[in-house]
Amino acid sequence: MSGEFSSTKPHIYILLILENLVCPTVKHSLKYVLTASSGDTNLPPVVSVGLIDDIQAGYCDKESLQPRDWVKNYLDTDPQQLESYKTHCHEILPNVFKAWISNVKQRLNQSDDVHILQRISGLEWDDETGEVVGFLQFGYDGEDFISLDLNTLTWVAPNPLAVVTKLTWDADKARIKHDQNFLTRICPARLQQYLDYGRSSLQRTELPSVSLLQKTPSSPVSCHATGFYPHRAVMFWRKDGEDLHEDVDQGEILPNHDETFQMSVDLDISSVTPEDWRRYDCVFQLSGVKEDVVTKLDKHMRYIAWMKYVTYYTLLYMVSLYSCTV
Repeated sequence: MSGEFSSTKPHIYILLILENLVCPTVKHSLKYVLTASSGDTNLPPVVSVGLIDDIQAGYCDKESLQPRDWVKNYLDTDPQQLESYKTHCHEILPNVFKAWISNVKQRLNQSDDVHILQRISGLEWDDETGEVVGFLQFGYDGEDFISLDLNTLTWVAPNPLAVVTKLTWDADKARIKHDQNFLTRICPARLQQYLDYGRSSLQRTELPSVSLLQKTPSSPVSCHATGFYPHRAVMFWRKDGEDLHEDVDQGEILPNHDETFQMSVDLDISSVTPEDWRRYDCVFQLSGVKEDVVTKLDKHMRYIAWMKYVTYYTLLYMVSLYSCTV
């Protein structure tokens, strides 16, 4: 399988797993996420999104190719790669995956209802150890379907419905070699080129704004950090300088619309006396930045967060009452 390009369309949402990486380790990734659909949907038949370090770098479907500005500038210097993306996005991928979904539906005796096929391909590269981990995975109707094992060069079918596909694809040695070459040679070279060209954008560091939030006086206190980059960050609560693991709910790292990230970690303070609040603090650590961002838990900040919440909903209630009387 060859690579497909991807995207800037804000209304296309692809669920991705964002790894919480330990800060000292520097890892980069290149991912191509393809979503093909059949039946009556509002999506184009095939949509492809490219991500570099989990930042959306471009979008394409049968009608359009929309790389981000710095990616477009790079592709302008490599017309051959640009034409390859265009050919795959506009011609090859729509035809290949339309036929693939049709074949699977026929094999599984499925109707013409909505069916979704997803493919994630690419690699993760550790620039300290040089280790490269390639991956090629398919999902069908929300479930894992089949994936390529690069160690054995065979297909793995966790879904019993994919056994026939596995046997067919295992016999296609030329295709496996093609996929191996793409994942272990072409993708690493592309990632390195993108990182070199987009260094100012991709390898920058931005510290977050950190706030302590609480919905009600009895709710956990949420330490929320937003606006940081890259996503290689950790955040945790401490008591008397020691990391806390109990009464803590760790949230995921999520993307913002402006190519930065956000995350939160909640602390249950139901058993904490007001006198002990000063013993707690929230610590944010960002890869490549030596100093931590430390936010202390204190009564004043907690009260302000609560009052903002109350004031907001009080205003909404007053507006609703006024609307009912006019």
